[in-house]
Amino acid sequence: MGELILGIETSCDETGIAVYDDAQGLLSHELYSQVKLHADYGGVVPELASRDHVRKIVPLIEKAMADANTSPQDLDGVAFTQGPGLVGALLVGSSVGRSLAYAWDVPTIGVHHMEGHLLAPMLEDNPPPFPFVALLVSGGHSMLVRVDGIGSYELLGESIDDAAGEAFDKTAKLLGLDYPGGPLLAKLADQGEGGHYSFPRPMTDRPGLDFSFSGLKTFAANTIRDADGSDQTKANIAFAFQEAVIDTLIIKCKRALKQTGLKRLVIAGGVSANTSLRAAMTKLMQDINGEVYYPGLSFCTDNGAMIAYAGLQRLKAGETTPLAESVVPRWPLDSLTPVS
Repeated sequence: MGELILGIETSCDETGIAVYDDAQGLLSHELYSQVKLHADYGGVVPELASRDHVRKIVPLIEKAMADANTSPQDLDGVAFTQGPGLVGALLVGSSVGRSLAYAWDVPTIGVHHMEGHLLAPMLEDNPPPFPFVALLVSGGHSMLVRVDGIGSYELLGESIDDAAGEAFDKTAKLLGLDYPGGPLLAKLADQGEGGHYSFPRPMTDRPGLDFSFSGLKTFAANTIRDADGSDQTKANIAFAFQEAVIDTLIIKCKRALKQTGLKRLVIAGGVSANTSLRAAMTKLMQDINGEVYYPGLSFCTDNGAMIAYAGLQRLKAGETTPLAESVVPRWPLDSLTPVS
């Protein structure tokens, strides 16, 4: 066995636990989603999220350790999501992770949540070599990053308002879909037809790589308000909305690749599970003789495996997080230090 780490993810509404070995790969992976808990409220309630993490985290750690046939004496460290995220939820994972590390006498490493997403494709059999452009698209973030190595990140562009996943969820709510609406909107879009509605492609008519999806959501709201409300009309609106988001992401990715001169693209985060987005990005990269990489579907959403992997890379480079150091709810990705 190589170096072994326990990973803990509690940044929002998923409790993710994993045990990762740098020689054998992922040994165990547990994930509990709070979707049903928050569905009645149409969004994540931070206080409820924190309390549910408290209830679930220790049993999930026990199961992950047992499934990996690992004892505390085998571990070389404990990784936890230090930020960004909901402060109460982060504090649960951070407190438990640091307490276990203290009790087991191993180092801790606080992981940047988005670095976890960015490195999630490294868990696959065919990991992307550096350098590459990464498109990180989730409920809370939309950003384009040039990646020259672990921790060597140049932020190329980001959302100035709603993230892509957030726009998906809010538009789904306007269409009367349950929470979380993004995947349901994508499913509804499969039943829709093109040619009925023309949605804008925000911020594509000007230079730069920043995103803006709040105007698209407002356009969708006005379109839904003026529509007849039939199921087919809703499906057509969902189709037009999804097409506009994907086209916008494609245009920005094409620009980022041209600007950097790279032909390797990584797409990660919750929205990277969208099959229409994957198909469009695959075609884009085929057209320019490039390569595109994704995490496996189970590692697109928040998970402990990506935190374990990212944490182990930093631990192996000699980094540790002091036990007294607290969480960082707001934490720029490009402020991280490179790993040699």
